[in-house]
Amino acid sequence: MYLGDTIQKDLVKNEEKLKELGFEITLHDKMPDVVLYSEDKHWIYFVESVTSAGAMEPKRIKEIEEMTENVLAGKIYVTTFLGYKTFKKFSKSLAWEIEVWIADMPDHMIHLNGDKFLGPRK
Repeated sequence: MYLGDTIQKDLVKNEEKLKELGFEITLHDKMPDVVLYSEDKHWIYFVESVTSAGAMEPKRIKEIEEMTENVLAGKIYVTTFLGYKTFKKFSKSLAWEIEVWIADMPDHMIHLNGDKFLGPRK
């Protein structure tokens, strides 16, 4: 539904679908790098690349929650890293209840706590 980067903020933006799901986008710099939607699960994935805007820290989760307060779909937060060394550097500041994907280990994900694996927060 959305793909942006640090230079060209709105590379792909499906405003119609975003509005249909219940949120307004007014500030592109608040959007995560990638926003995906799974219709069959009714989940929205908010993906942040640590190399562009930083990791999914508690403050970042709060910003996204405020921006999407009218969204009823389940919300999943993902931070991506190029390598494990970079993940270790940020690991202490990451929010709980997020998913971590590391490019040099693409077949695995790290789930930070919680009673579910890869599902929306309640």
